[in-house]
Amino acid sequence: MNIAVLVSGGGTNLQALIDYEKAHAECPYKICAVISDTKNAYALERAKTAGIPTEICSPFAVLGAERAKTLTKEEKRIAVSDAVLEKAKSYHADAIVLAGWLTVLSGAIITEYANRIVNLHPALLPKFGGVGMWGHFVHEAVIAAHEKESGCTVHLVDSGCDTGKILVQKKVPVLPDDTPESLYARIAPHEHDALIEGVCVLAQMLK
Repeated sequence: MNIAVLVSGGGTNLQALIDYEKAHAECPYKICAVISDTKNAYALERAKTAGIPTEICSPFAVLGAERAKTLTKEEKRIAVSDAVLEKAKSYHADAIVLAGWLTVLSGAIITEYANRIVNLHPALLPKFGGVGMWGHFVHEAVIAAHEKESGCTVHLVDSGCDTGKILVQKKVPVLPDDTPESLYARIAPHEHDALIEGVCVLAQMLK
């Protein structure tokens, strides 16, 4: 299964996918491209080091600086999503993996890659999902709600936000003295395992 991996930041989850692919001869996926919505994402360097083609699909890259300034948030999302769709198809991607990707995908890509897009979310969905629930905002909300456990979820992407079918979940305890940073540190190692497992589950589903 060829996968295009979408990134926005440091790319630790991308690195986990790269390392797993290299270490396992029977790996059911091959990373065919890494696409970023920010031009300075360190994940791009990780991809280049691994010899994986990279593409930038930021609003500025897709639309140009002047036009990007005049469009609404939703119009920019559609433009970026359409650009990602075009790139994914050009690399013959069978599936798309969101590994710390922050732009909400919308439009034709959701239909054309229906049940072939997976996302990693840093909480136990359906709790603490939706618009604005990403990164430290999720961990802050979990702590504020006095939850006893949290973790991460790999799910299929649909037209909603964090609403698709759940494929994999990993759980960790929330401790009384947790901060968003300490909770994230406890969840992060499980994110790598969950994402790899989720992509492998998807590969089985698409056989």
